[in-house]
Amino acid sequence: MRFARHGWPGCERPIVSGADGVWRDLSPVARDVTAEVLTWTEEDLSLATLPEVRHIDRLGPPLERVGKIVCIGLNYRDHARESGLATPDEPIVFLKAVDTVVGANDRVLIPPTSRKTDWEVELAVVMGWTARYLASPEDALACVAGYTISHDVSERAFQLERGGQWDKGKNCETFNPLGPWIVTANEISDPQNLGLRLWVNGELRQDGSTADMIFGVAYLVWYLSQFMVLHPGDVINTGTPAGVALGMPDQPYLKAGDVVELEIDHLGRQRQQLHSAS
Repeated sequence: MRFARHGWPGCERPIVSGADGVWRDLSPVARDVTAEVLTWTEEDLSLATLPEVRHIDRLGPPLERVGKIVCIGLNYRDHARESGLATPDEPIVFLKAVDTVVGANDRVLIPPTSRKTDWEVELAVVMGWTARYLASPEDALACVAGYTISHDVSERAFQLERGGQWDKGKNCETFNPLGPWIVTANEISDPQNLGLRLWVNGELRQDGSTADMIFGVAYLVWYLSQFMVLHPGDVINTGTPAGVALGMPDQPYLKAGDVVELEIDHLGRQRQQLHSAS
């Protein structure tokens, strides 16, 4: 199934789509799209009885209440190479604030002092069950409710040139478009076999595969559970393939008016226009 939320900010309504591809109003059986709802089956929802939704407004963030956003840096071999950095021995972990999350097609704001706003298409993992000190990676995927697309927008000067933590370059407002919807985990037979692509102003910049991950989804869920409790509704941004502005010779960072489009196989597509923050 696919779960989404449509409507204007603060007024989104939950919708769901099954095998027939028809969007249906979820509100007769659920107040909103929550981590618990993502674990329900079509039978739990009585999906065929839900009213059809014939007009889809703006798609908001597909989960009503994101818990924490745990991000993995340098998790693709080709991205590590283009960055001139060694392949990490363990996952590089940082956090993004929940208030960075916007809808898949909402505008992205460039901070007033930004010089190096960059793009990153990423597979996002949505937790449906608690992961706490998991015994092995083999136990991990059973805790995943679904997958979606994350645009991990980054300000490289803030991230790499201002000292301290990466978080400064990752947590500007609107820096995590999420969606357009969450696809339940049972629909994705192999999260390590998904193509990821990103375009800037119609020019293909990133064209990779989750097969190139250094640390796969199951490993990441297991690994993170050794250091923090992953709760239902938490999101893991699993890293980005090569093709970011940071790794290009001319470093064509984003500017106001640019349009970024990104997609992942089976998970849909995003589109954002860049605007200057006032």
